[in-house]
Amino acid sequence: MTYPDDKLQDEDLLLHSYHYDLPPELIAQRPVDQINRHDSRLMIYNQKTGEVTHERFYNITNYLPRESLIVFNQSKVFPSRLLGNKASGGKAELFFLSHQKNHKGLNLCLLKTRSKKSIGDTFTFSAGLKVEVADIHDDGTFGVAVNLPAGFSDLLSYLDQHALIPIPPYIRKGESDEKDKKNYQTVYSKHTGSVAAPTAGLHFTNDLLEKLKTNHIDQAYVTLHVGLGTFKPVTVDHLKDHVMHSEEYFVDEDNLKKIKDAKKIFAVGTTSLRVLESSFGKNIEAGTHYKTQIFLHPGVDVKSVSGLITNFHLPESTLLMLVSALIGRKKTMELYEIAVNEKYRFFSYGDAMLIIR
Repeated sequence: MTYPDDKLQDEDLLLHSYHYDLPPELIAQRPVDQINRHDSRLMIYNQKTGEVTHERFYNITNYLPRESLIVFNQSKVFPSRLLGNKASGGKAELFFLSHQKNHKGLNLCLLKTRSKKSIGDTFTFSAGLKVEVADIHDDGTFGVAVNLPAGFSDLLSYLDQHALIPIPPYIRKGESDEKDKKNYQTVYSKHTGSVAAPTAGLHFTNDLLEKLKTNHIDQAYVTLHVGLGTFKPVTVDHLKDHVMHSEEYFVDEDNLKKIKDAKKIFAVGTTSLRVLESSFGKNIEAGTHYKTQIFLHPGVDVKSVSGLITNFHLPESTLLMLVSALIGRKKTMELYEIAVNEKYRFFSYGDAMLIIR
């Protein structure tokens, strides 16, 4: 079946074409159920038939073809937000973008203070952690030297005890609590490195993963660490002028074989799709770390998947454009209008959509 916007239109490449109005009350502030997260709602769109169905996420197995492969991103979110003070006494907020040091032995971060930041500025945080600004970058990030307090072997062990989970600003103004340490993490997370959760995966519980197996739906895992680019809005009017952020990914041997052998693949989330599309048709090596800056939008032919499981995304975001690359911008915006009218819950803790191509 063909659709009116299968052929690329000028407006498909304009930022304002991806705007939609969302009532604030539809932005989910918590998961629908902190234990049975699979109780969220699910919109199913079948591109071949044009049919739209409304379901409960737990019943997704009724719509996925048998013998298909679902690909998850098993990156794990680490607590990365610290509240402390500048040496002068002023308040400071630090957001680590990686728990690992770069080639200079520094940690990349965002730093928020009322005063101007300068090389040599020092900050103190819980338990006596000291941080000194060593690099200031043009993109607004900082390289800092970290002096760990006694009793901590590395930065991650300190952050696990003293830092906050970095939820997005549209959830309770970015103020996380103890519940988010569990809620803002997939049940299958494994490799630490993300500063934002691959949120489509938040709907899956251990019960649902077992149900997939029972229904002969196999599972594979990739790892892509979600970084700073997740928070960056598109600031250009034309999509061709947008430079996508870089993210690191890898796939181990067993999972790489599953993906290569699969006939029908469904990506869980935009990050999994970025890995699959970045590596499609390439002879990547198992376990080797690669970087991708792939930008999926209308006009880019997505070849690696038969479908996508995804949340409802922010207006004018690259994630909304990615969905539009699969089914066209007009159809995407039409489905989002339905979701608003049906009062679906939006964004990270919200409901989900299954696209079947």
